[in-house]
Amino acid sequence: MQSLTLGLEWFKNPDHTPIFIAQEMGWFAEAGIDLTLVEPKEHLDAIEEIAQDRMDIAITEPIHLVEDVAKGHQAVGFARFLHTNGGVMYKKGVGIERPRDMVGKRVQYPGAPGPGGFAIVRSMIEADGGPRQAALQPINNSFYHTDALLEDKADVATLVFYNFELIEAAHRGLDAGMFALKDWGLPDFCQLIMITSPEKLAEKKDLFHKFLAILMRGMDFIHQHPQKAYEIYLKSMGITEASKIDEAIFEATVPCFTYDLMMSHDYYRHLQDWMSTYKLIEHTQPATSFWTNELLPLGSG
Repeated sequence: MQSLTLGLEWFKNPDHTPIFIAQEMGWFAEAGIDLTLVEPKEHLDAIEEIAQDRMDIAITEPIHLVEDVAKGHQAVGFARFLHTNGGVMYKKGVGIERPRDMVGKRVQYPGAPGPGGFAIVRSMIEADGGPRQAALQPINNSFYHTDALLEDKADVATLVFYNFELIEAAHRGLDAGMFALKDWGLPDFCQLIMITSPEKLAEKKDLFHKFLAILMRGMDFIHQHPQKAYEIYLKSMGITEASKIDEAIFEATVPCFTYDLMMSHDYYRHLQDWMSTYKLIEHTQPATSFWTNELLPLGSG
């Protein structure tokens, strides 16, 4: 058996269902893979864990990969598996109908008053004809975006995923809308990717190739057997009595799994340029530094 340690982004959730299915069905064991899942204590500590040889692969988002590489960390992305619609969620009825209406509003995002959340909102405001340095009020309610709007702590929240926060908001009685990244000129980084170090990629290429084949098999299962997939998800999460929100979020997540695991260097060039413009990174790197498609397509290995 070959051991493989995978770091999840934050905590277990429906995004990880293909992996839960593969575990439940015994596919990793059949392939000679002893898989360990790790829920990091902090959302962004995966790179250090990989460097210290405590993880082989981690799930993250493209924006965090660019941040890490820009800081000089050795990391590379090699497969995308989920792509959702995401952006800024706003509470209706507080005078917000388009992005430039967010000027002066209270903005909820993890890490506030750090620059990340403001960069997203200000970029949308600017794209809608407003000022680049629009006045905003930072609110930090951790990752509890819906709570922040329901409890009137904030007027808008970022970064949200449609398949989670917008579904949750509707079921909890919050009349909310969303300004999507892709609709307002921002790089669409509401995607989940697999990353590792260049050294591990070279050393464990065959193992990672097997892992991706099993991941794809899990996505097939979700689309072909959605009810059984949902049952496996609940079992993996330890949920004995599912709520309507659980079911709705799962159903909204299923279409987000993508068979197109590749990404382009042009995409990362665009993302890095935007992050540099809004001062989210201090140094830029060649676009080829962030991503490789060498493990794809799977049939070539």
